[in-house]
Order: sequence, then C-alpha cells, then structure tokens
Amino acid sequence: MAYSYKPTGICAGQIDFDVQDGKVENVRFYGGCPGNHIGIQNLVEGMPVDFVIERLKGVRCGNRPSSCPDQLARALEEYKKLEK
Repeated sequence: MAYSYKPTGICAGQIDFDVQDGKVENVRFYGGCPGNHIGIQNLVEGMPVDFVIERLKGVRCGNRPSSCPDQLARALEEYKKLEK
C-alpha cells in the first residue's frame, strides 16, 4: 500500500512511499531538488523504518528547521502511528 505525506518547510510538496515487511520501499519526492531526492531514495530503499527515522530525524537544511530527510522521517513516524 502506498502512503502519501504532505511535508512542511521544504521545497518538495509531497512524499510517497511504501512499507513492506517493516522496510521502506519506493520513496518518491515531488518538487524540489531531484538529485538530493534520488540520493535519499537510493539510500533508504530496503532499510527498516525505525532505522531510517533514527538516522534522518532532526537533519536540518541550512537555517531551516527541517529538511527533506527530516520530513521523510516524520512521514514514517506518521505511518507508524496510523498502522497501530
């Protein structure tokens, strides 16, 4: 099942992803910097949800309070709440 998240404070307007057997799959960012997003997508593919959250939560983009990696972590946290 695909999940969608509306991020705040970043250039991307939407993040979509799947979770299969507790692992992050098929991450897609819409809008923003394609190179950065492809890098994030490739790095987290197949990683456990909790590991991705632990590694990416709190990453900032310059003076901004958040970043694309941080917003993906927040999206995964929201996914976990919905799945309980």
